[in-house]
Formats: sequence, structure tokens, C-alpha cells
Amino acid sequence: MSPDRPEEPAAAAGLSRPGLRGREAELERLRALVEAVRDGEGGATALLLGEPGIGKTVLLQETVSIARARGFLVSHGRAEELHELAPLASLASGLLHGDPPLLSGTDFADLAGHHDQRIWLVERLAQLIEERSAGTPVLIAVDDVHWADPLSRFALSVMPARLLSSPVLWLLTGRNDPEPYAQGPRTTTLPLRPLSATALAELARDVLGGDVPARVEELLDGAGGNPFLAAEMLSGIAASGADGPEPPERLVLGVRGRLAGLRPDTLHFLRIGSVLGPAFSLADAAALCGRPASGLSSEVDETIAAALLHDDGERLRFRHDLLRQAVYADLAPSVRRALHREAATRLVAAGRSPADAVPHLLQSAEPGDQEAIGLLGTAAADVIAVMPGLAADLAVRALELVPPHAPMVFDVGERAVVALTRAGRYTRARETGDALLARRPPLDVFARLQSVLGDALWHLDDVHELTRRSTAALAAVTDPAIRARLTARQALARSRGRDLDAARETGERALAEAERSGDREARVLALWGLGEIALNAGDCAAAVEHHTALSVFDTAFLAEEAVARIHMDDFDTVRRLLRTAGDAPLRPAMLIWAQGTLNMGLGRLDDADADLVTAERLEADLRVPGNLVNIRVNRGLLALLRGDRAAARAHLDVVRTAVADRPNTGNHATHQYFEAVVADSDGDHATAAERLRSAQRDHPFLRWRLLRPHVVQAVRIALRGGDRSLAEDLAAQAAAHAARNPAVPTARGTAAHAAALVNGDRGLLERAVRVLLTGPRPLPLAAASADLGRALRTAGDPTAASALTRAHDIYVRAGADAEADRLRADQERAADRPGRRTGRLRPRPDQGWEALTASERKVARLIAAGHTNRSAAEALVVSPHTVNTHLASIFRKLAVRSRVHLARIVLAEDDAGTAADD
Repeated sequence: MSPDRPEEPAAAAGLSRPGLRGREAELERLRALVEAVRDGEGGATALLLGEPGIGKTVLLQETVSIARARGFLVSHGRAEELHELAPLASLASGLLHGDPPLLSGTDFADLAGHHDQRIWLVERLAQLIEERSAGTPVLIAVDDVHWADPLSRFALSVMPARLLSSPVLWLLTGRNDPEPYAQGPRTTTLPLRPLSATALAELARDVLGGDVPARVEELLDGAGGNPFLAAEMLSGIAASGADGPEPPERLVLGVRGRLAGLRPDTLHFLRIGSVLGPAFSLADAAALCGRPASGLSSEVDETIAAALLHDDGERLRFRHDLLRQAVYADLAPSVRRALHREAATRLVAAGRSPADAVPHLLQSAEPGDQEAIGLLGTAAADVIAVMPGLAADLAVRALELVPPHAPMVFDVGERAVVALTRAGRYTRARETGDALLARRPPLDVFARLQSVLGDALWHLDDVHELTRRSTAALAAVTDPAIRARLTARQALARSRGRDLDAARETGERALAEAERSGDREARVLALWGLGEIALNAGDCAAAVEHHTALSVFDTAFLAEEAVARIHMDDFDTVRRLLRTAGDAPLRPAMLIWAQGTLNMGLGRLDDADADLVTAERLEADLRVPGNLVNIRVNRGLLALLRGDRAAARAHLDVVRTAVADRPNTGNHATHQYFEAVVADSDGDHATAAERLRSAQRDHPFLRWRLLRPHVVQAVRIALRGGDRSLAEDLAAQAAAHAARNPAVPTARGTAAHAAALVNGDRGLLERAVRVLLTGPRPLPLAAASADLGRALRTAGDPTAASALTRAHDIYVRAGADAEADRLRADQERAADRPGRRTGRLRPRPDQGWEALTASERKVARLIAAGHTNRSAAEALVVSPHTVNTHLASIFRKLAVRSRVHLARIVLAEDDAGTAADD
């Protein structure tokens, strides 16, 4: 035997048995995982990785048997090559089958209706699995995940973490370099190595009986420790002996010897099957053979007798994919290509979907193949909503098949640009579009291409180029719908510029053109552009008007309406909007962002932070972190309010990296303001003021909507940095914003507060407090009350104590511990009790029940009482995504692994009397 192959540990030898030789250690680890999940240790994931034939499937099947014996509800599925174009097919292969099945056909039909909303679909699927696992542990096993369709891959990358608190064990097998499925907490990766010399000898004794001759050991070295190859060789040796005349046949999978014994018609049938895939229908094979299915019974029987195929009741399946690969490899490349092309033609002629034909077209289509180009384009359109990356690949392949000077190149190319943009490949979309434009298309085609390229340019933050191109295209366009779209994109680009009056005029013209042309896309773009222009101009009422019209027209933009109404202080309507959205399949990351913005306005810092964490996670799941800078800046500002400067600096590091990746003007301003706040908290007031000046590099401070609630803090920083001119400028901007928004208490109150700081005017502070008392935001009221209390104390006014107490109490309720601590000393001085220092607020611990926020305690009690995440969300009127975030935090702080453990802790806290309602 090869000296490089490891020897088996002696202790494991007693566990060995036929079929699992050399896999005893891995099987014990899998058995331990099954038992841990069964015993209430929470969810877990096991990844079995290795080359074909290394034993992954055998271990998976053995683990399935162990789990069934221990009372698990089992979903056992297999991904296949042809699943690539069938959304969720790989997961469905197991979820819909079983005794009983994990999901009903009705459940799956409901999910299938929302394939275009990946986050919603995965959350709903997780809810269904969570409900099924409430009383019974669940095993979800998926073999060959490297073949999984993109939607199944997405679900497998997200759901294990989502269901970590439930008794769900995920068992996945794949090649050595799969995508990072379920990588995270409680993931066990088991790379399967070549079998040891001891294991191979045991395998040989299982097949041959008795001692293993030296000649057999030499032959087994050719298997490289692969148990399937070794078993095939041993089968050949058992049939013809170790010294038979044709050892090469035995060394190449032990397959060719069997193929040589097949009748020519059977061999042809088997080769046709290898082209169709690891599993295929008899009808498809018969069509390619040019014979009726009833006439192939002898061929089927012969392949099954030769242990090459087996019949699973629905399809014929190669007994192992290595067998299929061996048969397929025997076909000449030109024969393979011809068979794939014929398979595609016959499948389409038989009425099958383009998705069934496309895998064969990808193997066979030649440039100029019109049918292939059309079918690839149709398949791309069918999957773009749910699998945009795959759609982009198909659309690009279709474009590659178009001859360079064919008239259809522009239509096919336009679809490729759209698909690449939907997939987030913005640079590639731009390059593809520019290559098409370089071919000097007709003017209307030129305008249409520039219109679709506008989306990629917007996402690339290249608004200057977007403006230039849309202007050029408008000079050439004749189609009214394309004209309306181009005008709307021009308005959207100008929303980032300085001349917002001109931008507004462009947006209004775009809306009129959209209405005249009846083009839905143009109308959406025009309303969106007008809403953005109004928000950037600080015209909150107009922003609400446009965004409300947009969300009525397209509910996907409900989050934009909510954010616009938050700027109007219309919090009651925002609550109603977010309740209406519920868990509808809209844009969950943006909805959670709106919820977090609302909670920040309401002074619910813990809930706002949880919302922001959730929004970032959802964006990360989709790999579109477009809002990352704003999320982390807000989380950093919250951390400083709590007094957690280390967390604020950690958020700042993330912001710096994100801005380097997307250096647009908005990110620059937001980043510089956050740098200013951190520098100010460190006592570096000169640097802080300089950062503020940098924030205004492209536009005035209040142009940035995220910064408007912080204008008073910005004035403080400017004054502390000795830049009175900057402070006056900021106060003037706040006054202008208030004048534009007389119905918004926060705008008027913060303007008065800013002016009071610049002018040292106690009367303006009193006015600021009076106005802010009529608004919904507690934190600006607390800041104004604190400054008023200090001014009154300086003047010797006895009412200072009540103003300082109001501010202190607001900060305490909000969880703004740092601000509350600063005010406590002011309160004592105002009460003329310098000798009585009550001490700082005790900081919340990092671990244990006291570390939980009020919302986390509510979630903990509901989950301990038996609620699912979904029902807990309904009880708390929040998103299930937010409950997921709370639950992850609860488990981390309490160091628990499952709902069972959580229930025990909650019960113990209740018994101890420390878990009273918050």
C-alpha cells in the first residue's frame, strides 16, 4: 500500500462495518450531532466535503437512518445538474417527499408564488420549518449541493443561522470547494480524506473474503483511497481474478469491462442517458434514440442488471455519477455536442420548457444558432426575478452566440445589460452597453441602450455620466416612452446636483411625458426622482406627496413613503404604514431601515440598534450593502449616546472601508460628520470642526437628510472648535429648513435651538423647548431642555432643576446613558447639593439576564412560552426579521444554544422574581 495513505486509529477499528470502512470517526461525529439536536442543544450544520466517490452519500444515508431511528422528521433531497434553472428545486426534492413530508404541496405552492422575493421566501420557508420542528427534531439532508439551483443555494446560506435556536440539523454534501453554505456558528465541516490502508484492506476482505493477496493490494493503490473506485475494481477482480488478461478495464472505474459486455443498442441507450444527465426519463431517452419507450425495455433491463442504472420509480438514474462520467467520457467531443444539440431540439419539440433545453444548449450551441439564442433569452427572462445572476449568465451567453453584424445584436445585448444590472454586475453592464454603442446603432436604438444603461450608472454613483448620456440620448429619441424614461433618469441624476429647481422642472416634465406615453417604468422613475429632489431640497411636504403617489402606484416603494413621513414628524402614519406592510414580500431591508429610523426618532435606542443590525444583515444576505454607511453611522451615533466609545470606533472603521469602496458625495458627508462627532468626543475640537467643514464640501450640511436631526450637535462642534462662522452658517441653514417646513415641529424647534447656541439666547431655548414639546421626538427635546436648564442654573433661576430633570429622564428612558450621566451632575448643582453625588448610571452588563434590553426580554418570554418567531413578531407588532436579531442577541448574552435552554432561564428568572414585566 502507498506509504502516504494514513493508517486507521486502532480505537476506531471496532466500529468498522461493510459500506463504512474508514469512516468511523466521521460517523461518530455525525451521530453526536444528531443526539445533541435531539436533546435540545439547538440547531447545527454538518458539511461533508470530498471528491466524487469518496463516501459522502453513504455517510449521509447512514446519518439519515440514525436520525429516523431517534425520532427525527427527515427531509432527504438531492441536487442535480439540471436543477440550475428550476428555482428551489434542490430543496424541494426533499422537503416535498418523506413520510410525512416536511412541507405540504399547498405550502410549497404558496412559496412558489413569491420566487421573486428571495428574503421573504426564505423567511417564510424558515417559519414553516420552525413550526414543524416545534415538537419534533428535523433533519434536512441535501446531497450534492454543488449542483443546487441558485435559490436553494441562497436559502442554504441563510436558513441555518435563522433556525439556530430550533432543533434542526442540516446535513449537506458537496465537492471540496463548495460555496460557503451555512458557514457560521455550530457548523461542523468534515472533509473526507482518502481511505487508509487498513480501511482498504477491510473493504477488500468484505468483497473477496479471506486474506487480501499482495497483487490485489497493488491494484487497490490505483484507486487512490477512493472507496467507490476501490469497490468497482474489487468487483472486477471478484469476477475475473487479480491476474486476468485485461487489468486496465478494472482500473478505470471497473466500468469499461461492463460496457464491453453490453449489446450495441444498450450501449447506445446508455450513452444517450449520460448526455441527459445523472437521472433521466425513459421518454426523453427514447426520443433521442428515435425509438418508442416501449421498445427499450430490454436495454433498460440490461443496464440495471449490469449495476449501471437503477429505476427510482420516476426516472432512470446512474448508480453513481462517476459511472455516468465514465460513459460520457467515452463519447467523442463532436458526438457529445451533437447529442446535446439534438436533445435540446427534441425537448423543445416535445413541449418542454426552455429551462429543460438550456443545459444542453450551453454544451452545444454554435455562433449563429438562432433557436439557441432565443431559448437562452427566454430562459433568462423566466428566472431573472429570482435568480438574476443566472439570468445574466444566460443573457450574456445568448449575446456571445449572435454574429457581430446581425441586426438582432442590439435587442439581445439590451437584455444582457438589463440582466447584468439586475444581478448587481454594474461595471460589466456598462462595458457591455458601451461595446454595443461602439457599433453605432440606429438613433432610437442608441437612445434605448442609454436608457437601460442609466440604471447601472446610477448604481455606480456616476451621476455626471448619467446626466451627460441621458441628455445626449434625448436629442436622438423619437419613442415617447423611452423619452419619458430618459427624462426621468435625467431628473434622478440632477437630484444629486446643486440646481434643485432645474431638477424639479425636469422631474415634472418627466412625469407629464410618462403620463402621456402610459409607460409604467417612466412613471415610477419620475415619481421617485421628484421625491428624491424634494427630500434633498428639504421640502418635506412635497417629498411626502410624491413618495405617497409612488407607493400607491408601486407598493415596493412603501419604505420611501415611510421615510419621507418621518421627516414630516408624521410618526403615527408611519406606524400604520409599517403595520400594513407586515411581512409582505416587499423590500424588507428598506422597510427595516425605515423602522429603525422611526425608532431613532422615538428615542428607542435599543430597538433602533436591533433594526439597524437586521437591515445590515438582510443587505448582506442579498450581497447588496447599499445602505451600509448610513447604517453604521447611525449605530455609531447610538453607541456614543450610550457611552460606548469602543463600539463607535468599530463602526467608524467599517464606515471608512465602505466609503473607500463607494466614495459618493452622500457617503463622504455622512462619514465626515461621524468623524467630527468621534473627534469631538475625544476632545479634539479643532479636528472635529475641520471634519464638519469637509462634510459641506459638496453641498450644505442640511442638504444631507441623514444629518438634519444632528444640526444642533454640529453647531456645538463648530463652536467648540472655535469656528463661529461655521456655527452661524449651520444655524442659518436650520432656519431656512424650518421656514420651508412650518408644519414640522422638529424643524422649527431645532432651528430655534441652533440659533440659541450661536447667540447665547435663553429666550430662543425656551421657544425651542415649547415647540419640541409639541413634536414626537424626545431626544431633541432632551437636548434643548438640558441647555435651557444649564442656562437657567447660570442665571440662578430655580426652574432649572425641572428642565434638567426632564432632560435626564428622557435620556434614561432612551438608554442614552452617557448623556444622562452628564446631566446628573448638572441636576445636583442646580439643586445646590454639591456634596450629594448619586453616582453614574450602572452600565448594562454584557452577559446574563440584566444584559437584555426591554425588547429582548419580551421576545425571550414569548419564545419561552412556546411562540415561534413569526407569532412573537405578530404579538410585538414587529418584523420576524427583527425578532431573529433579538433572539440571536439573547442567545449570545445568555450563552444558550436552544429554545429549551432559554425557557429554563426565563422560568428561573421568574421564580427568582427578577423577570418582572418591563
